[in-house]
Amino acid sequence: MDIHQYTSDAVELLKRLISTPSVSRDESRAADVFEQQAKAWGLPARRIGNNILIHEELDAQKPTLLLNAHIDTVKPVATWTRDPFTPTLEGDRLYGLGANDCGGGLVSLLQVYRILREQDIAYNLVYLASCEEEVSGAGGFSLALPELPKIDVAIVGEPTGMQPAIAEKGLMVIDGVAYGKSGHAAREEGVNAIYEALDDLVWLRDYRFRKSSALLGPTKMTVTVLNSGTQHNVIPDECHFVIDVRTNEYYQNEYLFSFLQKHMKKSELKARSFRLSSSHIPVGDPLVQRCIQLGMCPFGSPTLSDQALMPFRSLKLGPGQSSRSHSADEFICISEIEQAIETYVSLITYA
Repeated sequence: MDIHQYTSDAVELLKRLISTPSVSRDESRAADVFEQQAKAWGLPARRIGNNILIHEELDAQKPTLLLNAHIDTVKPVATWTRDPFTPTLEGDRLYGLGANDCGGGLVSLLQVYRILREQDIAYNLVYLASCEEEVSGAGGFSLALPELPKIDVAIVGEPTGMQPAIAEKGLMVIDGVAYGKSGHAAREEGVNAIYEALDDLVWLRDYRFRKSSALLGPTKMTVTVLNSGTQHNVIPDECHFVIDVRTNEYYQNEYLFSFLQKHMKKSELKARSFRLSSSHIPVGDPLVQRCIQLGMCPFGSPTLSDQALMPFRSLKLGPGQSSRSHSADEFICISEIEQAIETYVSLITYA
């Protein structure tokens, strides 16, 4: 295995992807680049929408390991000091939108597939480059899932500093509304919808869920958006708000929604989705145990990924740092990509 050549291949592909804008739901050109390169390397790539699935014939006697990362990015923030779509190499750092989240994991795992595809290892390998991860879109992992072979366990290449995230918080977004009655603000008329919502907003601010996770901490809810009123002299007749709920493994989204509904005095609630659940993998899983043997430290991640959509065991492990994601002047280190390739190979070969 020429690790330097595989690292070079990974970096060159990442540069091409950075140069090809792939904001969520607009990934077709990046998927073209990725698919063409995979086929140029002789890999059996198959397109599912803008998702790229790669695998050989599977051995029914072996468990199957999915290697997954996403090709889409968020929109660049306004404070970039470089062109986010021009890959810029400065020393060990490669700057560009999506370099860290999660281009580093995407290209590293593809090299690992290339290295291990014909070796006699304990797992069948399946590789999936998925789209629409940043928006949990229906055209992303959910579209590809029915086309996957039976998967036993997955590695998701999100940036974790190459430490295994063996649990991940879920997400539920809830829209709330309280109703009043409009009137003139100068007279004692109407019912103020903002005041109608106040007790519910205070309860949402102050309530603490009892069950806390050793890896993920407590389930947390935050009111993040509040809209009401049309002008200064009109009593508002509606007050709309949004609740961001981050769940640990002790609370299912459906249960939490029902619980919140029961505690609202005046507000009506509607969940946008129940499908983004908390996920975790047992510490005793062979992949986790191999991570520990390699000196890694398992932890719980507060950020969401396509793990939430996986009906099988999974862990999050990738080059880069989560703190760089969605930020201006995002970068990945070339040394991080090289280390990731070496670590993944060691992990999968001996797990």
